[in-house]
Amino acid sequence: MKRKLIYLLLALLIVGFARAASFKSDSIRFSLLTCAPGSEIYAHFGHTAIRYENYTREIDLVFNYGMFNFREPHFVWRFVKGETDYQLGITPYIYFRAEYAMRGSSVYQQVLNLTQEEKLRLLGLLEENYRPENRVYRYNYFYDNCTTRARDQIEKAIEGKVVYADSIGGKTFRSIIHEFTSEALWDEFGIDLCLGVEADREIGKRLQMFAPFYMLHYADSAYIVSSAGVKRPLVSEKTTIVNVDPEPVEPGFPLSPVACGILFLIVCIVMGWVQWKHRCVWWGWDVVLLLLQGLAGCIVAFLFFFSTHPTVGSNWLLWLFNPVPLFYLPFLVFHEKKGLKDPYHVINIVYLTLFMVIIPICGQEFNLTVLPLALGLLVNSVSRILVWNKK
Repeated sequence: MKRKLIYLLLALLIVGFARAASFKSDSIRFSLLTCAPGSEIYAHFGHTAIRYENYTREIDLVFNYGMFNFREPHFVWRFVKGETDYQLGITPYIYFRAEYAMRGSSVYQQVLNLTQEEKLRLLGLLEENYRPENRVYRYNYFYDNCTTRARDQIEKAIEGKVVYADSIGGKTFRSIIHEFTSEALWDEFGIDLCLGVEADREIGKRLQMFAPFYMLHYADSAYIVSSAGVKRPLVSEKTTIVNVDPEPVEPGFPLSPVACGILFLIVCIVMGWVQWKHRCVWWGWDVVLLLLQGLAGCIVAFLFFFSTHPTVGSNWLLWLFNPVPLFYLPFLVFHEKKGLKDPYHVINIVYLTLFMVIIPICGQEFNLTVLPLALGLLVNSVSRILVWNKK
């Protein structure tokens, strides 16, 4: 019995050594894949993945840290709270390539200049990450996403360190986002309403790499410094493996957010002038404005106080959009129906004036649409005071 056990252990050791030797002799290649942006809001900024090719074993897989499921329970609620979970998935390369080709997104491949030991180490890290207990992670768009995860695993596998080129100056989280939302103005407006002052602080190359194409840019010129001080480029070859024309963008709402904001301001001016001309107060218009302002304020306030999304907790837009108008609405209706002069509009004039004063000095970049929206609300309150004085 003891002899059989010894033979079994020896057999296992031989198999293990043979498997290790086989892996060391395998022809392996790893590449960083960068996918062009798509039309969906979650695809505006592109995508990053890692391709693993084993020519000896005829394996061609893509490790993708950007997998998520819209149909998970309470997905939207968890997304708003900043508790979205992504996971590492493995997809055969032919399916990955076909998906992006069908989507109209080109894919760029940067072959990584790794030693055989580094390749095996990277494969081990990816396999460890793919274990059921490790594959799910708490997604954070700026600090922990599909691009930063891929970069971090590659760096962990390298014997030595990766040195990147100098940072591109003057970049912020918001400015990088705007580079990829210039054709989707309503999406850009919605994102701008959520982000606070932290999104406008200048960031260095490490943080800029949250964006896939910035990662591609820095990887292009990066080099590896081994523990012995020997330098070699991080990328040995760059090719376009999916070269397609982007799908035409479907026409959306015909007016831009700025155009709608200006239209809102014009409507407020006209409504105020008509009421002043006829010495009458249309309090139904006040109800509509306070209702819309309060509902928008609920969203901004929730993100400000309860969401764990990065940078939303420093949003100066809370001054303009907050739930107070919604709570004050019954009192305003009571005063208007009783024909009483309401103090709300006097307070609102001072409040909105202060808000417009702090815009250039608070350090936050506001979407241009915010200005006509604030001016429209200010015009409404001023016209209401003028009507009461005229009466």
